[in-house]
Amino acid sequence: MPQYQTPGVYVEEVSSGSKPIEMGSTSIAGFLGVAEKGPVDEVTLVTNWTQYSKIFGGMHSQGWLGHAVYLFFQNGGSKCYINNLAEPKKVAPAKEAATKAKDGAEGAEQKEEAKPVVPESMGNPDNLTKLIIGKDEGPGQRTGLPAFDEMSDISIVAAPGVTDPAAMDAILSHCEKNRFRVAVLDAPEVLEKGIDTIPMPRDSTHGSYYFPWVQIFDPNLETDIFVPPSGGIAGVFGRVDGTRGVHKAPANEIFRGATGLRYQLTDGEQELLNPKGVNCIREFSGRGIRVWGARTFSSDPEWRYLNVRRLFCMVEKAIQDGTNWVVFEPNTRGLWKQITRNLTAFCLRLWKDGALFGDSPEEAFFVRCDDELNPPESIDAGYVVCEVGIAPAKPAEFVVFRVSQKTLDE
Repeated sequence: MPQYQTPGVYVEEVSSGSKPIEMGSTSIAGFLGVAEKGPVDEVTLVTNWTQYSKIFGGMHSQGWLGHAVYLFFQNGGSKCYINNLAEPKKVAPAKEAATKAKDGAEGAEQKEEAKPVVPESMGNPDNLTKLIIGKDEGPGQRTGLPAFDEMSDISIVAAPGVTDPAAMDAILSHCEKNRFRVAVLDAPEVLEKGIDTIPMPRDSTHGSYYFPWVQIFDPNLETDIFVPPSGGIAGVFGRVDGTRGVHKAPANEIFRGATGLRYQLTDGEQELLNPKGVNCIREFSGRGIRVWGARTFSSDPEWRYLNVRRLFCMVEKAIQDGTNWVVFEPNTRGLWKQITRNLTAFCLRLWKDGALFGDSPEEAFFVRCDDELNPPESIDAGYVVCEVGIAPAKPAEFVVFRVSQKTLDE
């Protein structure tokens, strides 16, 4: 206690000891692609379409990046980082300038009115893949995906229109390495064979995969074109996170800005795609074009649902960031109690928000930090160990009603 020499009233600030754990943002996206102009391999934060247009140009024929960012903000996204991978003239041109809408897979009904333009810079997948993989030569010298390592608040990563397996593998590896990120990947625009032969990325708990491409009106071309959905999907993530929370599956949501689809899928065709982890975008009479899937493409049933993966990403990052104060504190039972109190308050808030399953907090989560987890040898080694278990709420993917008839004489 301070020693006072002059009579009077003194006010002291006393810490309550409580250090609440905050839920961080889960909807900041990182986009990679080729823009019309702007800085190259300098990750830039943009918060609206006007700002993007001023720095990188608008929607143009050099890449899908502009279309994706436009759909991101239109569908509810608020902030994203842009990594312009190269000047357009330095990327190999496409062999063909456009694809015919009538070409494609057998079975699925296709839209024929639009004239989908293939961006010139997307012509050489190997060239673009090298730019996406990039290089890590230390701070200030990172290109491609490694440049996003410096942005700790990114939680969604996408390279719009990129369907090369090597590039998708690199994006998934990046998200797995950074732990708190998920990839939003685009299926190919055109399927040469049946729907059941759609190419799949490798197994991962940190990826989501969307099909088909969506039709939008391009003001520069003054016509409808088909564009990859990943930008709009990332925006839907942000919209749902803001209105319902990250625990809500980003599905059964309107895809804003879409006027049509490359393929009109039936229930039977989605039955083939859903078990594989392909999230379909479908058009329903009177309900518009909606995102109609919320799965990862992991073979592990525990990580089947995208909202579960994203919830755990948020929880793990919040705990990591919210307990940094513990480092170098005296490793005593008092510290364990304080950690337990903070973690319990955090999990209780998740349960009250509907993110956890259970009629009571005891059913929804547990927090342990005791002598059993922290024996003397662990304390001597400098460790403090806590266990947190949560029961995530999973989406009602299949809603079943049993209906029977009752006769008058029953």
